[in-house]
Amino acid sequence: METKDPMSELLLSLEQIVLTRNVMQAIPALKNEVALPEPKRVREITGMQIDEFAQALGVSVSSVKSWEAKRTKPSGSAQKLMQLIQSNPCISRQLLS
Repeated sequence: METKDPMSELLLSLEQIVLTRNVMQAIPALKNEVALPEPKRVREITGMQIDEFAQALGVSVSSVKSWEAKRTKPSGSAQKLMQLIQSNPCISRQLLS
């Protein structure tokens, strides 16, 4: 029967704790690395003009222009809506109704 060295067991446990802690701290950082939808690309996929796209998202034309010029970032809700439109471009026309 094999006997385990208490010191090596302790070191192994501490190593696992540190590794787990590092992984848990990295999880919020991964959320920030999720690619944001590119407003111009999403708009072009839909075939909409800037004014139509702004209306579909419920924002001003100047906001869309600012996003496309990368001067500002869309709000969280606008980003989510663009992700939805990107996955199903037909939705954008329904949003105009």
